[in-house]
Amino acid sequence: MPMDFEIRQDNQTATILSQVEKLDITNASGLKAELVLLNKNGVNSIILDLSKTRYCDSSGLSAILIANRLCKDGNGKFILSGLQPNVMKIIQISQLESVLLIEPDLEAANKRLNA
Repeated sequence: MPMDFEIRQDNQTATILSQVEKLDITNASGLKAELVLLNKNGVNSIILDLSKTRYCDSSGLSAILIANRLCKDGNGKFILSGLQPNVMKIIQISQLESVLLIEPDLEAANKRLNA
């Protein structure tokens, strides 16, 4: 079974690289499970890179919001990076761009995380 999400953990921070073209009902629960596990293991700052993901539905958004809440509750940061135009549009329609930290790429996200 291919890995939908590649996770790179470094102490209290993790970078999750989405390998899926669509973040939807078929894989969002897997992402949620990973997020909860990272949180249980003391990770409080997460970068979610969606540069390979072209589509996101409400279950994908739900996973993103769970990540945001877990990081906030742990006094950490949750940063989205590499958003494709369609995914960005969904976030804007949902009026979440004011709630979420969004960076154009991993390099910018890492800079913001360590700022």
